[in-house]
Amino acid sequence: MAQRPGGGEGRPGGGGGGEWGGRQRPSQQQGPGIPGTLESTAPKGNGKILGVVVDSTTKSPVEFAAVALVDVKTNSPIDGTTTDEKGKFSLTKVAEGEFKVLVSFIGYNSKEIANVKVERRSDIELGTIQLGSNVVQLNEVQVVGMAQLVEEKVDRLVFNAEKDISSRGGDATDVMRKVPMLTVDLDGNVSLRGSQNVRVLINNKPSTIIATSVAEALKQIPADLIKSVEVITSPSARYDAEGTAGIINIITKRSKIQGGTLNVMSGFGNRGSNMGLRGNYRSGKLGMSLGGFGRWNYNIPAVSDNIQTSKSEDRIVRQTMEGKDKMLFGSINFGADYDLDENSYLAAGVRYGARNFWNTQGMNTANIFNGVTTNNFRNVKTDDLSGTWDVNVDYFKSLRKPSEELSLMALFSRNNRTNDYEASVYSGITSDLTYLGLDFNKNRSHNQESTLQADYQTSFGKNQLLEVGGKGIFRQVFSDIRYGGLNERTPDQLDYDQNVGAGYLSYTFSTKDKWSFKAGARYEYTTINARQEEVGDLNLSSYGNLVPSLNISKTFGKKQAQTIKASYNRRLQRPGIQFLNPNVNSSNPQNISIGNPNLEPELTDQVEVGTGFFKNSLYINVTGFARFTNNSIESIRSIEDGVITTTYGNIGAKRNYGMNLYGSITLFKMWEVSGGVDGYYATLANNSSDATIAANNSGFVFSGRLRTGLNFKNGWGLQGGGFMRGKEVQLQGTQMGFRMYDLGIKKDFKNKRGSIGLGMENFFAPRFNMKTVMETPTFTQINNNFRYNRGFRLNFSYRLGKMEVVEQQKKRRGKSISNDDQKSGSAGAAEGGGR
Repeated sequence: MAQRPGGGEGRPGGGGGGEWGGRQRPSQQQGPGIPGTLESTAPKGNGKILGVVVDSTTKSPVEFAAVALVDVKTNSPIDGTTTDEKGKFSLTKVAEGEFKVLVSFIGYNSKEIANVKVERRSDIELGTIQLGSNVVQLNEVQVVGMAQLVEEKVDRLVFNAEKDISSRGGDATDVMRKVPMLTVDLDGNVSLRGSQNVRVLINNKPSTIIATSVAEALKQIPADLIKSVEVITSPSARYDAEGTAGIINIITKRSKIQGGTLNVMSGFGNRGSNMGLRGNYRSGKLGMSLGGFGRWNYNIPAVSDNIQTSKSEDRIVRQTMEGKDKMLFGSINFGADYDLDENSYLAAGVRYGARNFWNTQGMNTANIFNGVTTNNFRNVKTDDLSGTWDVNVDYFKSLRKPSEELSLMALFSRNNRTNDYEASVYSGITSDLTYLGLDFNKNRSHNQESTLQADYQTSFGKNQLLEVGGKGIFRQVFSDIRYGGLNERTPDQLDYDQNVGAGYLSYTFSTKDKWSFKAGARYEYTTINARQEEVGDLNLSSYGNLVPSLNISKTFGKKQAQTIKASYNRRLQRPGIQFLNPNVNSSNPQNISIGNPNLEPELTDQVEVGTGFFKNSLYINVTGFARFTNNSIESIRSIEDGVITTTYGNIGAKRNYGMNLYGSITLFKMWEVSGGVDGYYATLANNSSDATIAANNSGFVFSGRLRTGLNFKNGWGLQGGGFMRGKEVQLQGTQMGFRMYDLGIKKDFKNKRGSIGLGMENFFAPRFNMKTVMETPTFTQINNNFRYNRGFRLNFSYRLGKMEVVEQQKKRRGKSISNDDQKSGSAGAAEGGGR
């Protein structure tokens, strides 16, 4: 541990010249103009000099400011001390005489107090000493800070989320809505350039809850914990081949300093409340962290209606649904790391996350067939409960060369899920009902993964890097399905074992004229052993995939103000459990969904060309891309007796051509504005020879975002913004556009240990309609889903404890396991069903 101010024995500011006792002061604590080593040379006396040092703008204490006592005759410092955590200092046992006091700290202009006359046994109160910020230094910090708002790297774009205040009290979904190139719908499903086939990692690690649903996983991560979001549009060979659109890596805040802190966060609102706790402790070589977060969503009406028309018969089905949603999300995690020596460390962590969803709904159905209307009513209760364990152990070692590194990692992850519904069924209309009986479905499932990974890299000269590694993923999926009541079916069960072996090689080369080339290839071999209780062995074939990648970039200017990039990569997407699960979900008997265990992976080729430009506080990024997907997993919908059944097949072909434009600027050193426009042209078709499910569609899809933030004096801040997406083109229809907006205001406490703020979302309208129109050769369906998302919340956070800056630690790559090999998303719920 670095030496603490005060010689490591007394607390800062508590000793003065006498207590320094001639000890050498740590040079890293000295401000400009004060020697790094200072011995008390003043004659002893009985005088005392006291004062308090504060920031002239924020009025907050300046901790560890250097205070020197200077003899006016020799103009040399003869004694000194530093301020404590409250900015206070005292110089004791000062002899009679005339002095001046020099106060200094890095980032501030030095302050001199002249004509300090000390008499025998006198106490000199200097009062509050205000240090003004160093203007030149602040300008440099602002330029760097703005450059880091969006960072350009050879294969990714990094969005720093720490500065956002409007998301406080929210979750990762709220942060994602502000990240360039990403689109988040009202259910929390994330799309990158129009595709939901993305992989979401947390600190480069996956979780089985993400394999179940990205939207559900994001709700378990508090927004206050997120440091940055990496959008990796062209992953190198080191990453798993999964994620046809790309990879999103969420980096959380971590402590790299000594001591201990405990952060308490809470928020209360009309739609939800949250509570969070995060603690960090580091002593010497050992660091530990403990965190917990919970969010309770309530007062959420669930209102929708749909009408479906059969083209092969004279039948129209109309449904109106009204109910309530309640959701509880949370997680708790513990992590530790230990420095084995200066070149190696060991890290381990355990995390448990929960996602619970409850819905109660009244569903009126009018079935009009050949002019005769039949009415029924269902009172449906749905319980969708999920819990996930993640346990990891990582070892890292730096070898002989500066860039020679070895890492070994292991991960165990398991998600347990209960997805049940129970429906009381009646005939007739609401005012005259006849009870028919109970209908229910109970589905218990789990998704378990064990992963081993090894990575090695070494450099050749100063401009070449070679990376090589291997990985094994051993996955077991199990689903137990039981039906009962009016729609009794044969029970079913799925055992699905999937093993993936992978190896990769990646080579990076940089030239003196600032060209960078990164090329690599990854080979993955997948074996599957699957059995369905009702069918028997599925006899699914093993398959291998070679996944190449190439990234090229060129920077211009002395400060690398502009970058151009081009890339090509091939990606694959394996189906996740929600696509494979053969459970027949008939909570809405007019819209039934069932998975398909026989699905194969889909393959995508993607090329992109882009440029990023940075000058002073202005940043602009323009990227064009083309994506080609074959064997795409798409919905297959059929209708019989007015009942729509949805399953999935490898029948799709997609082509997307688009462009992303993003920019940000800081005005008047206090006003930040950022925004962007995304657009692409999509063509979708399936290759089915069955005329009843054949479909194709095409069209433009546009979206845009705008954000602004103001930072005022005394810790006040204001941020707001909005997002809008136009009509979305789907294979069998369209979904109307939507818009979202928010406003946040916060006030930091004077000691900067906490803050209080107010956040608002969609506050002008109580609800809006998400309309989906589906058109197939056999039926038409129009669904209106009314969303009530006007929200207000009060946020509060406070930090207890104290941490000290230590000597800079050896930089680590921080590698970790990332399983990225399954298609996931919102699939599994048929349009217009159940809500």
